[in-house]
Amino acid sequence: MEEVFDFLKKSETYFLATLEGDQPRVRPFGTVNVFEDKLYIQTGRVKSVFKQMKANPKIEICAMAEGKWIRVEAVAVEDDRLEARQHMLDAYPALKSMYAADDGNSTVCYLKDATATISSFTETARVITF
Repeated sequence: MEEVFDFLKKSETYFLATLEGDQPRVRPFGTVNVFEDKLYIQTGRVKSVFKQMKANPKIEICAMAEGKWIRVEAVAVEDDRLEARQHMLDAYPALKSMYAADDGNSTVCYLKDATATISSFTETARVITF
């Protein structure tokens, strides 16, 4: 999991895919954090992406860094604890201008049953499960 975290941090921006009904939706994200040995992402409860993850928690993340790309399949599980939200905000202080851990909007999800595949044009793909 640490290798996946490091890859996503290096990429700075990753793309998160969800479903809205039968329509795929993809958008850029930048938050990724490790809390209590789980990989977390952050969003707002009022956003469509959160509503899509609640309706169908299966997501996929894709990012590129240093000539390689990663695809992470996972189930997004909301963690409604204040401590988890605050840990993310502490890791990304710029978010504090938009969110507070107790604002009723900020939310974090950890990735469950995740499979990450790191690929390139020159190396054999590697699979990491966590």
